[in-house]
Amino acid sequence: MIEHPDGAVIPTGFDVPVEPLRRATHFTGEPGCIADARTFAAHFLDQLKKEWCAVVGSRSGEALLLVVSELVTNADRHSEGPYILELEGTGATVSVCVYDSSVALPRRYPRDPERIGRHGLEIVHALAAEVTAERVPVGKRVRALMTLDHD
Repeated sequence: MIEHPDGAVIPTGFDVPVEPLRRATHFTGEPGCIADARTFAAHFLDQLKKEWCAVVGSRSGEALLLVVSELVTNADRHSEGPYILELEGTGATVSVCVYDSSVALPRRYPRDPERIGRHGLEIVHALAAEVTAERVPVGKRVRALMTLDHD
């Protein structure tokens, strides 16, 4: 879109969004929540491709779905109540935030291929460009910043 000083607006046919695409949903911990979270994230990626013309390689898309699965699984297992999945994306990155009611920050265990379980945060750290966890008034927020590669 081109704006002229006299107020005329000429559509160019290709306008890039200014604000990131944001979507959020909540889960109660019922069976199937993790699969629902993955489906929600897949729809978000489709919308990001359409609205932001984001180019998302298959590896980036799969990595994003895995990070969503791991963070939602952790919230499901370690919190006492509902949790929120929030996605925010542009053409280059997607932020995955999970809010839950537990104030206990997640622990990242050292690599141990013989340990059974407790590899979720290790996986998230391996796939994400940045991972943070902080306490918020309702509990905690775990955030993973994913880079969208074109692979």
